[in-house]
Amino acid sequence: MSRLLLSTISVMLLALLFSCSKTLTANADSLYVPTAADVTANATLADLQAGRSLFVANCGKCHSYYAPDSYSAASWRNILPNMASRAGLSAAETTLVTKYVTRGQ
Repeated sequence: MSRLLLSTISVMLLALLFSCSKTLTANADSLYVPTAADVTANATLADLQAGRSLFVANCGKCHSYYAPDSYSAASWRNILPNMASRAGLSAAETTLVTKYVTRGQ
């Protein structure tokens, strides 16, 4: 029993340590704001701006905001489906948030 408890505590501490290494902010004003220079073949400026609005409106409800640069585009694509379902985002909204946090990649 004590071995299981020790293992559980160790995993929790590691998770806390790694989560603290990401850029968190409680202030949405400090998050990346898309400009015309950020437009890609996959994301218009309107897409990026709408994604940011959805990110700000939904992602700070349960936790502090993670800066888009906190994770790679591939990591965001793995993280967002679970978080989007928790936030009640539609597939189209999830796509817009993904475009925002991946900077249109």
